[in-house]
Amino acid sequence: MTRGAASTVPTLRSLLFVPGNQPGMLKKALGLTPDAYVPDLEDSVPDGEKDAARSLVAAVLPEMARAGPLVVPRVNAMDSGLLEADLKAMVGPDTFGISVGKIGTASEVDHVSRLVEQAERDNGAEPGSTGLVVWLESALAIVNAYSICAASTRTVAVAFGAEDFTNDMGIQRRDDDAEIAYARSAVSVAARAAGILALDTPFFRFRNPAALREDALEARTYGFRGKFAIHPAQIDILNKVFSPTRTEVGHARRVVEAFEEAERAGRGSTSLDGVLIDIPVVKRARNLLRLAETAGHDGGGA
Repeated sequence: MTRGAASTVPTLRSLLFVPGNQPGMLKKALGLTPDAYVPDLEDSVPDGEKDAARSLVAAVLPEMARAGPLVVPRVNAMDSGLLEADLKAMVGPDTFGISVGKIGTASEVDHVSRLVEQAERDNGAEPGSTGLVVWLESALAIVNAYSICAASTRTVAVAFGAEDFTNDMGIQRRDDDAEIAYARSAVSVAARAAGILALDTPFFRFRNPAALREDALEARTYGFRGKFAIHPAQIDILNKVFSPTRTEVGHARRVVEAFEEAERAGRGSTSLDGVLIDIPVVKRARNLLRLAETAGHDGGGA
């Protein structure tokens, strides 16, 4: 199969968590427009409701798939004893991918991938069609970031979990996020090296849209391509932040046009608005234009 269960890297600017034990919230989500639904069987579901949540989410998966966004259920971690049952219920023709937390090594990714492969056979899904979104949430995971990202061709994205990471490190969260700067960088660089998407940790102050925007903008500067939403009000902000603006798209086009004109004149570089344009600069501009096209977006901001 190609990298990540799809012929092209998916657009995952906003991924909306929906508690798997809340039928009303699952129903309400169908009218929303994130890039992906993430019906959650893990942290948002109390231990006593895990089985009921699994059945509830399995029943709503076809309707979610028809709604338009990709469907990427989050299953329980390997050490929960629930992973195999979750995968048997979640993997199928209506599921784009599986999100699995607390991955620490490449061998764990391989184990999950083999379980997914068996579930595809059992549930009539096309072999190799189910992607993986794996969460890096510990010191061990950060140290092993690249080997985890590159462990399986199923992996479409890697997600950073700041809350579990800081808990594992025994450190407190800070308003300026300085305590997670290294881990954020490590995840993003490893994802890029492996050719998959980097997705940033959720932002929990959901009643502060201005702070969310600043946090998402910072994540974008690290190289993250999307972020998890814990509230519907976060979706539009994330979609805008992780899409190129009109200004960026327009400038990128001017860069490409100026460089192509220079090439026709036999030059390997030129300038635009007093700034040198050479091969790395034009590659960056072309990448931005491809990103805008992939998102079905021609620049939504200023």
